[in-house]
Amino acid sequence: MTYPKVTVVGAGQVGATAAFLLVTKGLADVVLVDVADGLPQGKSLDMMHSRSVEQFGPRISGTNDYADTAGSDVVVITAGLPRKPGMSRDDLLAANSQVVRSVIGQAQSASPDALVICVTNPLDVMTYLAWRESGLPHTRIFGMGGVLDSARFAYAISEATGAPVGTIRALACGAHGDAMVPLPRHSTVDGKPLTELLDAEAVRALCERTVNGGAEVVALLKTGSAFYAPAASVVHMVEAVLTDSGATMPSCVRLSGEYGVEDVYMSMPATLGAEGVRAIPELDLDAGELAALRESAATIGEALDAMGLRG
Repeated sequence: MTYPKVTVVGAGQVGATAAFLLVTKGLADVVLVDVADGLPQGKSLDMMHSRSVEQFGPRISGTNDYADTAGSDVVVITAGLPRKPGMSRDDLLAANSQVVRSVIGQAQSASPDALVICVTNPLDVMTYLAWRESGLPHTRIFGMGGVLDSARFAYAISEATGAPVGTIRALACGAHGDAMVPLPRHSTVDGKPLTELLDAEAVRALCERTVNGGAEVVALLKTGSAFYAPAASVVHMVEAVLTDSGATMPSCVRLSGEYGVEDVYMSMPATLGAEGVRAIPELDLDAGELAALRESAATIGEALDAMGLRG
């Protein structure tokens, strides 16, 4: 059987976990690439040793050479420094912008027709940077942020209400970070809006826990940052692309006037398929929700302008 080919850049916790999920779910052959000699090769070999146990068909290989990634259908960028305790996502800007510039150039040279999904933080700024560096149409390069934030929101809702997670549809949009905008009116349990289930203070607490979800994990781990949920989230997006499902999920996409936001990448519901972003269906937002999203977009825009990426 022939499988699609996915390159995962970065053999750290997020990248390696995503690679393992991609092969165990039978979605794609995976090339795991990293600058560290032996790291992607060793992790890939370890995963292949589990092949007879997990009974997966695709293969995974590790490399330090982008030539081995040629012909990829999707490139997932996870490379970069992880967030450490006390470090904001903005603190990562300088170092990770250099990483993304290097990665996108090499990955695009090897696989010019690949879709690109960015995971590197600060997510919204790094996705914009990758788009500018790649020369791809903005529909073919997008980021993982909203899926993860919405999953954290769903977990918080489940913990607070006792509702099975399968009955919950949670939505968090905007920036991936402190300026995130959980949308409780658009989040439901058994189809009923969260705002009709809980009082305002309880809803506020859930939104706050969602915004601080990544920091909560970092504080508990003490070294490193979240990787299981981020990896699962990006694989969810890759699956939508490889299966051409047309699924709609919150994705870090470039807005060009939607919600009154121009030339900013941030998470909003987007329909994904084999060609990338098919559409950005607009939510019915009230004045407060719209204001919060525009304020979130403004914080991203400030970072982009500080880096000289716009204009």
